[in-house]
Amino acid sequence: MPPTIAHLQHLGWDEWFAAQAEEKGLTGHRVARVVAVDREQLLVMDESGEFRARLAGRFLFMTEQSVDFPCVGDWVCVQHDSADRFGIIHDVIPRRSFLRRKAAGDTIEHQMIAANIDVALIVQSCQFDFNVNRLERYLVMVRNGRVAPVVLLTKTDLVTPVTLQQLRDDIGNAGITAAVIALSNVTGAGVETVRDMLQPGKTYCLLGSSGVGKSTLINRLLGRQHLETGGVSGTGEGRHTTVRRELVRLDNGAMLIDNPGMREFGILGAEEGLGDSFADIYALAAHCKYADCAHANEPGCAVLRAVADGSLPQGHYRNFLKLRNEAEFHDLSYLEKRQKDKDFGRFLKSARKDPGFRRKS
Repeated sequence: MPPTIAHLQHLGWDEWFAAQAEEKGLTGHRVARVVAVDREQLLVMDESGEFRARLAGRFLFMTEQSVDFPCVGDWVCVQHDSADRFGIIHDVIPRRSFLRRKAAGDTIEHQMIAANIDVALIVQSCQFDFNVNRLERYLVMVRNGRVAPVVLLTKTDLVTPVTLQQLRDDIGNAGITAAVIALSNVTGAGVETVRDMLQPGKTYCLLGSSGVGKSTLINRLLGRQHLETGGVSGTGEGRHTTVRRELVRLDNGAMLIDNPGMREFGILGAEEGLGDSFADIYALAAHCKYADCAHANEPGCAVLRAVADGSLPQGHYRNFLKLRNEAEFHDLSYLEKRQKDKDFGRFLKSARKDPGFRRKS
């Protein structure tokens, strides 16, 4: 059945996605939203409920990059009959926003985390996990994907009010302007503030290290034990339990995506996110003597002058250089890899035209 906004708006479908489907020539196709991905199988949801689906063979053949495969939060065109065990996914509706990182390890590729997110809830524990540099890294990734950030400081029951205020000050001193909500899954303090923020039909994604309380928070918001959680370790931190990304709907109609803790996440293709997260440094850079100033040791550098007089925190400046250099290195490596892939593709096309190539193969 062709989708209508009225049928699917509770899952986040709106005029924007309808326009994208029309522009891509997909008007009239049945659409569903990806709830979870398990290897080659996907769990999707439409107005009739949840069902399993697989990617069509043609879609698999035509899709070149892994980031173009459906991920949690995506809208997909699907063929499904109630008598079918699996639906068949034929296409993906263009994404309005996304969360992605550089793939773990030495691979220079993007890895999708989730798509069509309205707000990313960046979770850090007040006791052992808190790290401003890591928080800035998350913010670059989030803003680069055109997602609004909110910072959640969990486990406030393990620190004093003085320590909590110091953590808030550290965030403010780093030039971070995102809203900050402090909460405790043990006492319940701050949980209602989070609940009141979540709006029907909007999609939120929890990001953070393992054991900071993401799944526990979702269970509290749901009012039931939907996601598995681990006990507290000897250090006072929770144990990692989430093994896959999953979209769940709250009673008020808001949607939440839990996310496995990320041990590492490199920056790739994040120029826009850097500009938003370090807007104070980019504003200073406009007053540098040289237009191509690298803010390292050039004379007349307004950024270095601000670091010297204390108006720009050194830690914030050092983290900017680190993330910028990392992004530039990975971006260059990515472009080189894409060029090699294109060159190899052209070689294969040329070789296949050679009769000798056919005989050898």
